Amino acid sequence: MSKNLDAAPLIGCAGWNIPKEAAAAFPPTGSHLERYAAVFPVVEINSSFYKPHQPKTYARWAESVPSDFRFAVKVPRAITHDAQMRDIDDLLARFAGEVTELKDKLGCLLVQTPPKLGFHDETVRDFFLKLQDSFGGCMIACEGRHPSWFSELATEVLRERKVTRVIADPAAGQPGPHVPTTEDIYVRLHGTPRIYYSAYSQEYLDALVRDLALHRAAGRRVWCIFDNTAAGEAVPNALDVLRATGGGPQG
Repeated sequence: MSKNLDAAPLIGCAGWNIPKEAAAAFPPTGSHLERYAAVFPVVEINSSFYKPHQPKTYARWAESVPSDFRFAVKVPRAITHDAQMRDIDDLLARFAGEVTELKDKLGCLLVQTPPKLGFHDETVRDFFLKLQDSFGGCMIACEGRHPSWFSELATEVLRERKVTRVIADPAAGQPGPHVPTTEDIYVRLHGTPRIYYSAYSQEYLDALVRDLALHRAAGRRVWCIFDNTAAGEAVPNALDVLRATGGGPQG
């Protein structure tokens, strides 16, 4: 199945696990990733947040998917949480040496900050500059979870560095409406009311499809990732939105 990245939002999940209840929507053979990538155009790799993967693993993943498939990769917690974005040259070099094996299938780097880590102007400017130097023109999305990440200064810095502020649900730490920082859109849906577990209602999904259509009409590049994976709800929710936006299986 060919998927035009410019024509429709990139709808996918955090990880490529396929729950048994949704298996009929995917090819019956192949690895989990191969089956997933036959339907969805994008996946978010969260395991990179917890542990490193060998370069050959990323290379194998890249070889397993169609040419227009894209990966978003979460930056390791060793960098964002443990080191708090400081003195990260060695850690970043290792991460870049692994992830760049995805080659042109690397579509986005996801940065998620810990809830207690406030925004620090100099640190953040330096961090994103190093990230961009290591990965070239790769899109960067940031999910800040402390209220200071939504300040006017933070917005200014993210815009200056061309970093996309994540639209998250629930929006941890966000004190008001979403304020975009680039023309790109990156949505992360964690599940409501029970984070990581709850399925989204049809009413919510219908509203989401309408919002994505508005972004698409405005010419924005849209990523939409379902992270409500703990009870297997991400794939059914993502399939519903994928179908409604003109992609994926129609049966």
